[in-house]
Amino acid sequence: MTNGGSINSSTHLLDLLDEPIPGVGTYDDFHTIDWVREKCKDRERHRRINSKKKESAWEMTKSLYDAWSGWLVVTLTGLASGALAGLIDIAADWMTDLKEGICLSALWYNHEQCCWGSNETTFEERDKCPQWKTWAELIIGQAEGPGSYIMNYIMYIFWALSFAFLAVSLVKVFAPYACGSGIPEIKTILSGFIIRGYLGKWTLMIKTITLVLAVASGLSLGKEGPLVHVACCCGNIFSYLFPKYSTNEAKKREVLSAASAAGVSVAFGAPIGGVLFSLEEVSYYFPLKTLGRSFFAALVAAFVLRSINPFGNSRLVLFYVEYHTPWYLFELFPFILLGVFGGLWGAFFIRANIAWCRRRKSTKFGKYPVLEVIIVAAITAVIAFPNPYTRLNTSELIKELFTDCGPLESSSLCDYRNDMNASKIVDDIPDRPAGVGVYSAIWQLCLALIFKIIMTVFTFGIKVPSGLFIPSMAIGAIAGRIVGIAVEQLAYFHHDWFIFKEWCEVGADCITPGLYAMVGAAACLGGVTRMTVSLVVIVFELTGGLEYIVPLMAAVMTSKWVGDAFGREGIYEAHIRLNGYPFLDAKEEFTHTTLAADVMRPRRNDPPLAVLTQDNMTVDDIENMINETSYNGFPVIMSKESQRLVGFALRRDLTIAIESARKKQEGIVGSSRVCFAQHTPSLPAESPRPLKLRSILDMSPFTVTDHTPMEIVVDIFRKLGLRQCLVTHNGRLLGIITKKDILRHMAQTANQDPASIMFN
Repeated sequence: MTNGGSINSSTHLLDLLDEPIPGVGTYDDFHTIDWVREKCKDRERHRRINSKKKESAWEMTKSLYDAWSGWLVVTLTGLASGALAGLIDIAADWMTDLKEGICLSALWYNHEQCCWGSNETTFEERDKCPQWKTWAELIIGQAEGPGSYIMNYIMYIFWALSFAFLAVSLVKVFAPYACGSGIPEIKTILSGFIIRGYLGKWTLMIKTITLVLAVASGLSLGKEGPLVHVACCCGNIFSYLFPKYSTNEAKKREVLSAASAAGVSVAFGAPIGGVLFSLEEVSYYFPLKTLGRSFFAALVAAFVLRSINPFGNSRLVLFYVEYHTPWYLFELFPFILLGVFGGLWGAFFIRANIAWCRRRKSTKFGKYPVLEVIIVAAITAVIAFPNPYTRLNTSELIKELFTDCGPLESSSLCDYRNDMNASKIVDDIPDRPAGVGVYSAIWQLCLALIFKIIMTVFTFGIKVPSGLFIPSMAIGAIAGRIVGIAVEQLAYFHHDWFIFKEWCEVGADCITPGLYAMVGAAACLGGVTRMTVSLVVIVFELTGGLEYIVPLMAAVMTSKWVGDAFGREGIYEAHIRLNGYPFLDAKEEFTHTTLAADVMRPRRNDPPLAVLTQDNMTVDDIENMINETSYNGFPVIMSKESQRLVGFALRRDLTIAIESARKKQEGIVGSSRVCFAQHTPSLPAESPRPLKLRSILDMSPFTVTDHTPMEIVVDIFRKLGLRQCLVTHNGRLLGIITKKDILRHMAQTANQDPASIMFN
């Protein structure tokens, strides 16, 4: 029986003449997939379908279904992501307002919806109407006074703690993987790592419910990062409906890339930004057809969210704004200063948050996640209530900071002294001196800034779903609005200075403080995540501020440069390293002059490499080797003397194949000879039946010579997604390099503890 010359073919990794063994080619939990093997499996499947499609109408239908299954799965993912995002937005808004009161006319209305239909609201107090009752009015019958304030304060803390406790309890009991942002793990999964259950239906259900509770509790977190996790759960669940994706881990990751684009699309109402986010930030392997499918998934998700209209403003996002004033060249200076602030905040946040998370992992404190969440929620609620800007839902706060002061704004941020006759309503209100309300708002915003900075450090990483996008944007928006008001007042009182004289006349509307808030928000988010292109696109899609791309680009690029000066890692890469996930970052440069021989195992004092011979070992010998070692695979050589390489057999495949043979083939016993060769050697007549395992052998494992520079080896691992690579010298096997060996070596060269980066 010949193998049709497949020894020389890199595509025939399996001996296709042997009957496939169920379970062979699958992966254990917390293992890395073999990208090359998965791609070869997919090519083989595709060839098989193409060769059969002309045989009958049924085979042709199967071929068409296979071709369209990619578009079907991303459509379903987009529909589910958009629907869940709309549900989360509506529920979170209602529960956030529940902390302050309830709508008696319709319990399911939030504060704004409750007062929409009321004829008894005034312009100044548009959020007050008889249908909406605060808890103080319901419990003690007082709407004003110290008693009312204290009662509302107590109820606010009670609801915040209730929501936080319920969220952390659900996560702890039903789905521990539902906590956190999810983006570091999704980056790792997209790089080929398997975390079973991380994208499962329980995680999806609990994450959706607890995300609403966590946002409503008032903790300093956002729902945008977790929405990417929710969308990826949808993508993973739907991929099991299509054999093309359910049986191939590499193909499944194409669906997950499209799902992460849909997640950002609904999180920010930014479909194009979502595609770029998937490409720039989370995806490891992003072929051209995935770009088209990601675009389509983002489009479908945005369309569904727009149909649901969760904010009631016919927009995809809460803080859509339109500015009427152009920006001027001088303003690039304060925009760049905001970029510097964003970079410094990013560097500080990453260091402080990682130090706190490391402390949580290494001390007893980490054993009581429920207590930690309750303490953080209690501190947040107690400090947040007295300040109107911290009491606000963070998205509402960003909306208020982004909004330009028009004639219809009643916010204290717009309490300017009117010098002119203000009876005429126009869009462009000239720059005016700040009133008492603006100065008191600035003090409250300064306190809110300090509060947000401190609380976000301790909140990101607790055991509830917690995103980082919105808190980071809030910090930047607060700083930006303060800078914007300062520049506006400077231009008003010193319009004769040469920097203002050319373009800012008296009575003109020169400076837009809301624009500074938008630029600050982008700079701070860029400082934390180190995103550039996708972030600028997300922010201008988010706000509709297309003509402000240059200020956004300047601020985001500055924040990245400043942040990179303190450390090149973004927050997600830092959390990947903290958790010890086997992730080879494509952005990281390897500049050391070591060779493959310096990194491979076995080292000088190590025991010899565990290898299998092609026809000299028995079933017992192989089972003993599997039981005595913990390696994921074994090189197969011709003989111990020649050390000539034949192929590579994975531990899991060996175990499954031997178990299957014992059940299905008669005469397979412990003393049966195992044969990996093409032809079975001649055996004595009384010897038991041999076991042929050539079908599970990888006939073309990647090999490098012992003198290959590690720079090239690291590049091969990154670009081909390898699990292991064999090292040879003149064709003789010397050793093996695995992905973990490379990560250990990179940690050593960066003066880190190599044991600390290994996933446990």
